[in-house]
Amino acid sequence: MNQLAVAESPLEESAAAGRWHADLDLRFECGERGCRLARNHHRGPLYVQKPFFPEGRDLAHVYLLHPPGGLVSGDRLDIRAVAEKGARALVTTTGAGRVYRARPDGLLQSQNTALRVAPGASLEWLPLENIAYPGANGAMNTRVDLSVDSHFAGWEITSLGLPACDAPFASGRLLQRLEIFREGVPLLIEALRLGGGRNNPLAARAGLRGFPVNGLMVMGPFKSSPSESLLGHCREMIEVRDGEILGGISFTAEMLVVRALGFCGFEMRALFTGLWEILRPELLHRPACAPRIWRT
Repeated sequence: MNQLAVAESPLEESAAAGRWHADLDLRFECGERGCRLARNHHRGPLYVQKPFFPEGRDLAHVYLLHPPGGLVSGDRLDIRAVAEKGARALVTTTGAGRVYRARPDGLLQSQNTALRVAPGASLEWLPLENIAYPGANGAMNTRVDLSVDSHFAGWEITSLGLPACDAPFASGRLLQRLEIFREGVPLLIEALRLGGGRNNPLAARAGLRGFPVNGLMVMGPFKSSPSESLLGHCREMIEVRDGEILGGISFTAEMLVVRALGFCGFEMRALFTGLWEILRPELLHRPACAPRIWRT
């Protein structure tokens, strides 16, 4: 075979050298001394240093570190986290994630997250917001597999474009998908696709209505519907931000779902944090304890 026919061009070699494929595999276990991070395996620039226990030894707080700070063309992050039987863990990030403007080659910039929660376990997936730059070509896929008597709390907050720099998400593509299953049965499937066609929902009244920030928060399963007084309190928290945030709360398939649109990622995170503080005692029977990294 002619080796010249299969050799990469200098441009292809340069593009390949600029790609990061990073993996992170976490497993939490419950033992006599409480919850521990039994597996912490990583490849590439994506890792955690150690768990923290601000709530006691039975629930671990973990901070994901991604030194590059964002995704460029061809980058892929694969994250797997498992809470084994009886284990309790909260996972967050040290900073906002970024999906930068794609190169002319248009290679996909992707993050794939797979979470599994065993019987009697709980997992809280509460990352800081993502920022999709104009011209990005990103895909963010999350799948959560629940067991009987397991619980999950999670959110996704995405800022489209750079509103403060007057740089809207006028070009590029972004796909977000969240799937939650219990014992193989789907409880919730949400998908948002922006760009790549004429029917872009970014400005549509039946879409994002021109709001540059969108958020989705999910908690459950609840054994019974939260009380009307509790839901009313949550709705009041959204209503007082009228003009800044447009949102609503629904309860379906034992999952409480909050969908919201806004102008500022920090405001969206403040709202979701407040709702989490109200709902966490109802779901996990323990008061909210915000990760210390959120205060830095």
